[in-house]
Amino acid sequence: MKAQELTLYRDLLGDIKARVRQAQHRAALSANAEMIRLYWDIGCLIAARQEREGWGAGVIPRLATDLKNELPEQKGFSERNLKYMIRFAREYGVPPLVPQAAAPLVQQRAALSRSPKNPTMTIVQQPAAQSLFPLDIILGLPWFHHVVLFEKIKDLPTRLWYARQTLDQGWSRDTLRVQIKQRAHERQGGAVTNFASTLPEVHASIAQGLLKDPYLFAKVDQLMTLMDVLETQLAASRATAANLLDALVAELTAA
Repeated sequence: MKAQELTLYRDLLGDIKARVRQAQHRAALSANAEMIRLYWDIGCLIAARQEREGWGAGVIPRLATDLKNELPEQKGFSERNLKYMIRFAREYGVPPLVPQAAAPLVQQRAALSRSPKNPTMTIVQQPAAQSLFPLDIILGLPWFHHVVLFEKIKDLPTRLWYARQTLDQGWSRDTLRVQIKQRAHERQGGAVTNFASTLPEVHASIAQGLLKDPYLFAKVDQLMTLMDVLETQLAASRATAANLLDALVAELTAA
Protein backbone atom coordinates (compact mmCIF):
# COMPACT_ATOMS: atom_id res chain seq x y z
CA MET A 1 0.00 0.00 0.00
CA LYS A 2 2.81 2.40 0.84
CA ALA A 3 4.59 1.73 -2.42
CA GLN A 4 1.31 2.09 -4.31
CA GLU A 5 0.62 5.52 -2.76
CA LEU A 6 4.10 6.70 -3.65
CA THR A 7 3.70 5.44 -7.22
CA LEU A 8 0.36 7.25 -7.55
CA TYR A 9 1.92 10.47 -6.32
CA ARG A 10 4.84 10.24 -8.73
CA ASP A 11 2.45 9.49 -11.59
CA LEU A 12 0.39 12.56 -10.70
CA LEU A 13 3.46 14.77 -10.51
CA GLY A 14 4.66 13.50 -13.89
CA ASP A 15 1.25 14.09 -15.47
CA ILE A 16 1.16 17.66 -14.17
CA LYS A 17 4.62 18.43 -15.52
CA ALA A 18 3.75 16.93 -18.91
CA ARG A 19 0.54 18.95 -19.18
CA VAL A 20 2.28 22.17 -18.22
CA ARG A 21 4.92 21.60 -20.91
CA GLN A 22 2.27 20.77 -23.50
CA ALA A 23 0.31 23.91 -22.63
CA GLN A 24 3.46 26.01 -22.82
CA HIS A 25 4.29 24.58 -26.24
CA ARG A 26 0.77 25.23 -27.54
CA ALA A 27 0.87 28.76 -26.16
CA ALA A 28 4.25 29.43 -27.75
CA LEU A 29 3.14 28.13 -31.15
CA SER A 30 -0.09 30.12 -31.00
CA ALA A 31 1.78 33.26 -29.96
CA ASN A 32 4.28 32.76 -32.76
CA ALA A 33 1.50 32.48 -35.35
CA GLU A 34 -0.07 35.70 -34.06
CA MET A 35 3.28 37.48 -34.14
CA ILE A 36 3.92 36.36 -37.73
CA ARG A 37 0.45 37.60 -38.69
CA LEU A 38 1.17 40.92 -36.99
CA TYR A 39 4.54 41.41 -38.66
CA TRP A 40 3.08 40.35 -42.00
CA ASP A 41 0.22 42.81 -41.60
CA ILE A 42 2.54 45.65 -40.58
CA GLY A 43 4.81 44.91 -43.53
CA CYS A 44 1.86 45.04 -45.94
CA LEU A 45 0.60 48.25 -44.36
CA ILE A 46 3.93 50.07 -44.59
CA ALA A 47 4.69 48.82 -48.10
CA ALA A 48 1.25 49.82 -49.36
CA ARG A 49 1.55 53.27 -47.81
CA GLN A 50 5.01 53.73 -49.32
CA GLU A 51 3.60 52.96 -52.74
CA ARG A 52 0.56 55.16 -52.26
CA GLU A 53 2.35 58.19 -50.83
CA GLY A 54 5.60 57.76 -52.69
CA TRP A 55 7.55 57.49 -49.45
CA GLY A 56 11.04 56.10 -49.65
CA ALA A 57 13.07 54.10 -47.16
CA GLY A 58 13.65 57.26 -45.11
CA VAL A 59 10.32 56.80 -43.35
CA ILE A 60 11.51 53.59 -41.69
CA PRO A 61 13.98 55.13 -39.18
CA ARG A 62 11.34 57.65 -38.11
CA LEU A 63 8.76 54.90 -37.67
CA ALA A 64 11.20 52.85 -35.60
CA THR A 65 11.96 55.82 -33.34
CA ASP A 66 8.32 56.83 -32.91
CA LEU A 67 7.21 53.25 -32.22
CA LYS A 68 9.91 52.92 -29.58
CA ASN A 69 8.69 56.13 -27.94
CA GLU A 70 5.00 55.31 -28.24
CA LEU A 71 5.32 51.62 -27.30
CA PRO A 72 8.38 51.48 -25.02
CA GLU A 73 7.38 48.13 -23.57
CA GLN A 74 7.20 46.46 -26.97
CA LYS A 75 10.16 44.86 -28.70
CA GLY A 76 10.62 43.95 -32.33
CA PHE A 77 10.09 47.32 -33.98
CA SER A 78 13.67 48.27 -34.71
CA GLU A 79 14.51 49.83 -38.05
CA ARG A 80 16.08 46.56 -39.17
CA ASN A 81 13.07 44.47 -38.18
CA LEU A 82 10.63 46.86 -39.84
CA LYS A 83 12.60 46.42 -43.05
CA TYR A 84 12.32 42.66 -42.60
CA MET A 85 8.54 43.02 -42.23
CA ILE A 86 8.32 44.97 -45.47
CA ARG A 87 10.47 42.44 -47.24
CA PHE A 88 8.34 39.62 -45.85
CA ALA A 89 5.24 41.33 -47.22
CA ARG A 90 6.85 41.76 -50.63
CA GLU A 91 8.04 38.14 -50.61
CA TYR A 92 4.68 36.58 -49.71
CA GLY A 93 2.13 39.27 -50.52
CA VAL A 94 -1.19 39.79 -48.77
CA PRO A 95 -2.05 36.84 -46.48
CA PRO A 96 -4.19 34.42 -48.52
CA LEU A 97 -6.56 33.66 -45.65
CA VAL A 98 -8.02 36.44 -43.53
CA PRO A 99 -11.06 36.63 -41.23
CA GLN A 100 -14.21 37.73 -43.06
CA ALA A 101 -14.37 41.03 -41.17
CA ALA A 102 -10.80 41.87 -42.11
CA ALA A 103 -11.12 41.01 -45.80
CA PRO A 104 -12.24 44.50 -46.94
CA LEU A 105 -9.28 46.04 -45.11
CA VAL A 106 -6.82 43.70 -46.81
CA GLN A 107 -8.41 44.41 -50.19
CA GLN A 108 -8.17 48.13 -49.47
CA ARG A 109 -4.49 47.82 -48.60
CA ALA A 110 -3.82 45.90 -51.78
CA ALA A 111 -5.59 48.61 -53.76
CA LEU A 112 -3.66 51.34 -51.96
CA SER A 113 -0.41 49.75 -53.08
CA ARG A 114 -1.07 50.92 -56.64
CA SER A 115 0.65 54.27 -56.89
CA PRO A 116 -0.38 56.93 -59.41
CA LYS A 117 3.10 56.66 -60.92
CA ASN A 118 2.84 52.93 -61.40
CA PRO A 119 -0.77 51.70 -61.24
CA THR A 120 0.30 48.12 -61.94
CA MET A 121 2.61 47.95 -58.92
CA THR A 122 0.77 46.19 -56.15
CA ILE A 123 1.53 43.86 -53.30
CA VAL A 124 -0.02 40.64 -54.47
CA GLN A 125 1.03 37.12 -53.74
CA GLN A 126 2.97 35.58 -56.59
CA PRO A 127 1.44 32.31 -57.88
CA ALA A 128 4.57 30.33 -57.02
CA ALA A 129 4.68 31.59 -53.46
CA GLN A 130 0.95 31.13 -53.03
CA SER A 131 0.97 27.52 -54.22
CA LEU A 132 4.24 26.47 -52.57
CA PHE A 133 3.89 28.03 -49.16
CA PRO A 134 0.76 26.93 -47.29
CA LEU A 135 -0.29 29.31 -44.56
CA ASP A 136 0.39 26.76 -41.83
CA ILE A 137 4.05 26.60 -42.85
CA ILE A 138 4.40 30.38 -42.90
CA LEU A 139 2.75 30.75 -39.50
CA GLY A 140 4.56 27.75 -38.03
CA LEU A 141 8.10 29.00 -38.53
CA PRO A 142 9.67 31.36 -35.99
CA TRP A 143 10.23 34.88 -37.30
CA PHE A 144 14.01 34.82 -37.50
CA HIS A 145 13.95 31.44 -39.24
CA HIS A 146 11.97 33.26 -41.93
CA VAL A 147 14.61 35.97 -42.04
CA VAL A 148 17.36 33.39 -42.55
CA LEU A 149 15.37 31.71 -45.32
CA PHE A 150 14.58 34.76 -47.42
CA GLU A 151 18.07 36.18 -46.91
CA LYS A 152 19.88 32.99 -47.88
CA ILE A 153 17.57 31.29 -50.40
CA LYS A 154 15.93 32.92 -53.41
CA ASP A 155 14.58 29.77 -55.05
CA LEU A 156 11.10 29.14 -53.64
CA PRO A 157 11.01 25.30 -53.90
CA THR A 158 14.38 25.12 -52.16
CA ARG A 159 13.22 27.56 -49.51
CA LEU A 160 10.13 25.46 -48.94
CA TRP A 161 12.29 22.35 -48.54
CA TYR A 162 14.25 23.99 -45.72
CA ALA A 163 11.07 25.34 -44.14
CA ARG A 164 9.51 21.89 -44.00
CA GLN A 165 12.70 20.29 -42.74
CA THR A 166 12.94 22.93 -40.02
CA LEU A 167 9.45 22.14 -38.78
CA ASP A 168 9.89 18.39 -39.15
CA GLN A 169 13.34 18.12 -37.60
CA GLY A 170 13.08 20.95 -35.09
CA TRP A 171 16.10 22.82 -36.44
CA SER A 172 17.30 25.82 -34.49
CA ARG A 173 18.22 28.95 -36.40
CA ASP A 174 21.92 28.09 -36.16
CA THR A 175 21.28 24.56 -37.39
CA LEU A 176 19.25 25.94 -40.28
CA ARG A 177 22.15 28.19 -41.27
CA VAL A 178 24.56 25.24 -41.16
CA GLN A 179 22.24 23.07 -43.25
CA ILE A 180 21.89 25.82 -45.85
CA LYS A 181 25.64 26.39 -45.93
CA GLN A 182 26.20 22.67 -46.43
CA ARG A 183 23.51 22.65 -49.16
CA ALA A 184 21.62 19.86 -47.46
CA HIS A 185 18.86 19.94 -50.07
CA GLU A 186 21.28 18.78 -52.75
CA ARG A 187 22.04 15.64 -50.77
CA GLN A 188 18.35 14.77 -50.97
CA GLY A 189 18.36 14.56 -54.75
CA GLY A 190 14.92 15.17 -56.21
CA ALA A 191 13.29 15.44 -52.82
CA VAL A 192 13.16 19.25 -52.90
CA THR A 193 9.70 19.30 -54.45
CA ASN A 194 8.65 15.79 -53.42
CA PHE A 195 6.73 16.51 -50.24
CA ALA A 196 3.37 15.42 -48.93
CA SER A 197 0.78 18.17 -48.93
CA THR A 198 0.27 17.91 -45.19
CA LEU A 199 2.60 19.61 -42.77
CA PRO A 200 4.23 17.28 -40.22
CA GLU A 201 3.57 17.90 -36.56
CA VAL A 202 5.74 20.73 -35.33
CA HIS A 203 8.79 19.44 -33.50
CA ALA A 204 8.79 20.15 -29.76
CA SER A 205 12.17 21.85 -29.95
CA ILE A 206 10.67 24.54 -32.19
CA ALA A 207 8.16 25.34 -29.47
CA GLN A 208 10.87 25.24 -26.82
CA GLY A 209 12.93 27.68 -28.84
CA LEU A 210 9.95 30.00 -29.14
CA LEU A 211 9.62 30.07 -25.37
CA LYS A 212 13.06 31.74 -25.27
CA ASP A 213 12.23 34.35 -27.92
CA PRO A 214 12.25 37.80 -26.24
CA TYR A 215 10.08 39.26 -29.00
CA LEU A 216 7.31 36.74 -28.68
CA PHE A 217 5.63 37.20 -25.35
CA ALA A 218 5.78 40.98 -25.45
CA LYS A 219 3.19 40.90 -28.21
CA VAL A 220 0.46 38.47 -27.19
CA ASP A 221 -1.47 39.47 -24.10
CA GLN A 222 -3.54 36.30 -24.38
CA LEU A 223 -0.60 34.35 -23.05
CA MET A 224 -0.97 36.05 -19.70
CA THR A 225 -4.57 34.89 -19.53
CA LEU A 226 -3.47 31.38 -20.39
CA MET A 227 -0.82 31.45 -17.68
CA ASP A 228 -3.47 32.53 -15.17
CA VAL A 229 -5.59 29.55 -16.17
CA LEU A 230 -2.60 27.26 -15.84
CA GLU A 231 -1.85 28.63 -12.39
CA THR A 232 -5.41 27.89 -11.31
CA GLN A 233 -5.21 24.36 -12.68
CA LEU A 234 -1.83 23.81 -11.06
CA ALA A 235 -3.11 25.04 -7.72
CA ALA A 236 -5.92 22.49 -7.87
CA SER A 237 -3.49 19.77 -8.89
CA ARG A 238 -1.09 20.69 -6.09
CA ALA A 239 -3.93 20.42 -3.61
CA THR A 240 -4.70 16.92 -4.86
CA ALA A 241 -1.03 15.98 -4.68
CA ALA A 242 -0.76 17.44 -1.19
CA ASN A 243 -3.71 15.37 -0.03
CA LEU A 244 -2.07 12.22 -1.36
CA LEU A 245 1.21 13.15 0.29
CA ASP A 246 -0.52 13.85 3.61
CA ALA A 247 -2.20 10.47 3.44
CA LEU A 248 1.14 8.83 2.71
CA VAL A 249 2.87 10.62 5.58
CA ALA A 250 0.04 9.75 7.95
CA GLU A 251 0.29 6.12 6.97
CA LEU A 252 4.07 6.08 7.41
CA THR A 253 3.74 7.74 10.81
CA ALA A 254 1.13 5.27 11.94
CA ALA A 255 3.20 2.28 10.82
